[in-house]
Amino acid sequence: MRILVTSALPYANGDIHLGHLAGCYLPADIYVRYQKSKKRDCIHICGTDEHGVPIIIAALQKNISPKEVVDHYHERIKKAFFDFGIIFDNFSRTSLSLHHKISQNFFLKIYEKGYIYKKKVKQFYCENCQLFLADRYIYGTCSYCQNPNARGDQCEVCGRWLEPEELITPKCKICNNPPVMRETFHYYFALSKFKEQLANWLSTKENWKDNVRKFSLGLINQGLVDRAITRDLPWGVKVPLREAQNKVLYVWFDAPIGYISSTVEWAEKNNKIDLWKEYWLSSETKLIHFIGKDNIVFHAIVWPAMLMAHGDYILPYDIPANEFLNLEGKKFSTSENWAVWLPEYLKEFPPDFLRYALATILPETSDVDFTWKDFQIKVNNELANILGNFVNRVLLFIKRSLKNKIPENWELDNEVLHTIKEVKEKTESFLEKFEIKNGLKELMKLPAYGNRYFDHKAPFKTLKTDLKECQRTIANCLLLIKSMEILFRPYLPFSCEKIRKFLNIEKFEWDDVLEKDFLFKKPILGEIEILFDKIPDEKIELQLKKLKGGKMEITIDDFKKIDLRVGKVLNCEKVKGSDKLLVLEVDLGKELRQIVAGIGETYEPKDLIGKNVIIVSNLVPIKIKGIESQGMLLAVGEEKPIAILTTDRDAPPGSIIR
Repeated sequence: MRILVTSALPYANGDIHLGHLAGCYLPADIYVRYQKSKKRDCIHICGTDEHGVPIIIAALQKNISPKEVVDHYHERIKKAFFDFGIIFDNFSRTSLSLHHKISQNFFLKIYEKGYIYKKKVKQFYCENCQLFLADRYIYGTCSYCQNPNARGDQCEVCGRWLEPEELITPKCKICNNPPVMRETFHYYFALSKFKEQLANWLSTKENWKDNVRKFSLGLINQGLVDRAITRDLPWGVKVPLREAQNKVLYVWFDAPIGYISSTVEWAEKNNKIDLWKEYWLSSETKLIHFIGKDNIVFHAIVWPAMLMAHGDYILPYDIPANEFLNLEGKKFSTSENWAVWLPEYLKEFPPDFLRYALATILPETSDVDFTWKDFQIKVNNELANILGNFVNRVLLFIKRSLKNKIPENWELDNEVLHTIKEVKEKTESFLEKFEIKNGLKELMKLPAYGNRYFDHKAPFKTLKTDLKECQRTIANCLLLIKSMEILFRPYLPFSCEKIRKFLNIEKFEWDDVLEKDFLFKKPILGEIEILFDKIPDEKIELQLKKLKGGKMEITIDDFKKIDLRVGKVLNCEKVKGSDKLLVLEVDLGKELRQIVAGIGETYEPKDLIGKNVIIVSNLVPIKIKGIESQGMLLAVGEEKPIAILTTDRDAPPGSIIR
């Protein structure tokens, strides 16, 4: 049996936030790590979704090309996942020519079988932007739940799949003007023909979550309508028909095909070109899609119908969709910056803190709330005080009281063995059913038991009265720690790697938890450090202030530490090999400074000579592209500088800014 796990392809128009992680990426990673530790044939496939309206809107807003947008965010998303410990066997992107080819072939096969047809339609057109508006170019009031910010393809509040004309008071997403109707044509997928087949298939999925199975069956029973699968857009997979040269595939048609193209790419990277077929064309494969609930319609209805229409590929075995994660009592909102972005989080805290905190509250059956205070409590009171405390107290006892020598007396306690075995089996049962949260709750019984066992056996007393019993106690504690390292690894990979280094042992897998004879070939422990540092209140207060543009307050004394000076630019030239960087020679009155500034796309060097600029003059010098920068020039702009700060009147070089 093979297991093919996919995670929903993230849009390459922004960073990953905590809601995304809790929705599908962390649960998928934990599940895959568990399956791999069981030595099962399991691969995790993903990639960035790089077509569609969100990409084009982001490009328009930044005045850059769609390719520049997706190139930037593909790398940011990929790096953030890696730094957070999300492992993929392949992380691809839908802008690759390989994906375009596979998507076009998929379209043609369905088209040739008669499940795709051409239809004249009236479509919203923005006279101001002079553009036919695809669904996500339009927003308005949902005709079902009255949500005023429903998209033209789906309402995120009630979850219904919409057509743009169903919106009340529709508006153009780009300019906010109301659009008009004009005639065009599109290709439609005959979804209605698969109503009975989908209903029969879904009816057999009694093990699926109710939020997936019942919701999908409910929509099918209401009736399925054929869906337009092409768009009038300049960016995307071109429709492979001569009469449709200016049309591209709808992003929700080509995006799930990205699971296939990413698997093909994985096989090619492994120099086994046909290996992907063993996963996508074999009934021996379990295809599992990890998604958030906003993707249920497409993964449980549209995508299976596409696969049925094609005829060659397997259907999903399970779709363990999660509900939504809220933040401090409110829904995540990128437009209001009400979010915790993964790259920003990783600058402040270790990844395992968040992996643990999210895993304890995953929205598996209902929406849940993430709060920074709860995050702090879980780290301090559970990770540090229970798990970290047990590991550190045992290992420090060996260091200090047993002269850092591993006990030779490995007479194991039946109660310890039974506890480990029971926790392992129950955790397995939960993970096999995608109950990730319950699996972690079960695992936390081990360190809690370990602390009670250590206290009850009191090796600090038997050290003086019965050394053999003391060593026996510590040996059982070491078996508990070693078992915890294996069983917690899917959840806390970075911390478990630390534990292995503490124990001076190799990496063992899931079913090795009770093995002891070959574990401690090295008679001494490695270097020991605190496994989990507690989070102080001030770090949490800072995170709360950051939300929704909140600023960290500083005192006047803090501000006085910044030495701002007026400088006059005497000379300026481009840094060789860079379009953005300029090197400036700046007169600060009593001295000349060399400043490297990333304003080359906004200013020509000759335009800066003679200008007054504002310099942070007491920064520690750093090297940029091998050139020392002796201060920082102040400019306006978030993504890139749009204007330098200067003085409205002439001021002597070196003047202090107050």
